[in-house]
Amino acid sequence: MLSEKSTATVRATLPAVAAAIATITERFYERLFAAHPELLRDLFNRGNQAAGLQKQALAGSIAAFATHLLDRPDDRPDVMLNRIAHKHASLGVTADQYRVVHQHLFAAIAEVLGEAVTPEVAEAWDEVYWLMANALTAIEARLYEEQGVLAGDVWREWAVVGRTEETADCATFRLRPADGAPAPAFKPGQYVSVQVELADGARQIRQYSLSSAPGSELRSITVKRVRGDIDGEVSGHLHAHVREGDVLRVSAPYGDLVLHADDAPLLLASAGIGCTPMLSMLEQLAATGHRAPVTVVHADRSPAEHPLRDDHAALTAKLPDAAAHFWYEAPEPGHPADRTGLVDLTALTVPSGTRAYLCGPLPFMRAVRTQLLAKGVAAADIHYEVFGPDLWLAQG
Repeated sequence: MLSEKSTATVRATLPAVAAAIATITERFYERLFAAHPELLRDLFNRGNQAAGLQKQALAGSIAAFATHLLDRPDDRPDVMLNRIAHKHASLGVTADQYRVVHQHLFAAIAEVLGEAVTPEVAEAWDEVYWLMANALTAIEARLYEEQGVLAGDVWREWAVVGRTEETADCATFRLRPADGAPAPAFKPGQYVSVQVELADGARQIRQYSLSSAPGSELRSITVKRVRGDIDGEVSGHLHAHVREGDVLRVSAPYGDLVLHADDAPLLLASAGIGCTPMLSMLEQLAATGHRAPVTVVHADRSPAEHPLRDDHAALTAKLPDAAAHFWYEAPEPGHPADRTGLVDLTALTVPSGTRAYLCGPLPFMRAVRTQLLAKGVAAADIHYEVFGPDLWLAQG
């Protein structure tokens, strides 16, 4: 809880900070990477930095956290904090790194806001920062403990035991721990980080959902090749250079988009490569004999570009009360049942008490969420996962 004195100061200064937060975060990253170039090289996603996406995500999370402290002082925004903490844990973020961030963030605040940052203002926003940082550190410590790893030491070598070309731009890599030890358990919907060494010596990291069944001997990730020099440098490396017999550095599994263990009706909505966590969920539902209604929704450019299309349909068919609905912008001959255009849930029955899971581009998830709310699905029952920085708060 924010102290009474700091609450008044933050409330008075929030409009000014919010108006300048994009400039503050831009200056923060400039300072941080000038002092610690290794963080840009080996921890932060260079593609997101070049596109300004990480700056937007950081700005959105700070503003959202401060606003929550003012509007709901008796609780924490745990949904937001858990999502950030899982991503941090998959990267091996340590408590010491929050002090480095604090140093350069507050230097950026002082530089951008100038004389407006009085000692009282600095003290209040310092309290906001450490409330957020300490909450994240505590959650991350619990996540590391659950996985039996040390902060900053989340990596393990995995052997590539198979590779399948799913589409022209998607490949599935099947992995097994290189040391022969058992693979760590995971929950359907979770992801792992993969770290690769690029030609310039950088060790860049990206997250990929586990698309295999939680109980399987192997782990599978399906990687879509992103076109571009920086934004797709890891996916491009995996597609161009990684084959059966190679070894990858892979983190323990993390992610808070996971199935709840009950018999509620479900709706699994995805677009593009966002289908991968849904496949793991469908495998788990089939394995556990889930009997409640399951509605599967997917959007893609065409059937040929739909990753794991046959698996998506076959796993849905294993469930006793499930139906798959695929929308394509450019349908192809031989797929008469497919729907054309953008996802439209108007004609679909969404049972009362449905719990929804969404994964895909942000505009897709916003559109589906709006339609689900209109159909009476509770906001608390709509869960989502995004690949890359979470811009939901930053854009809304």
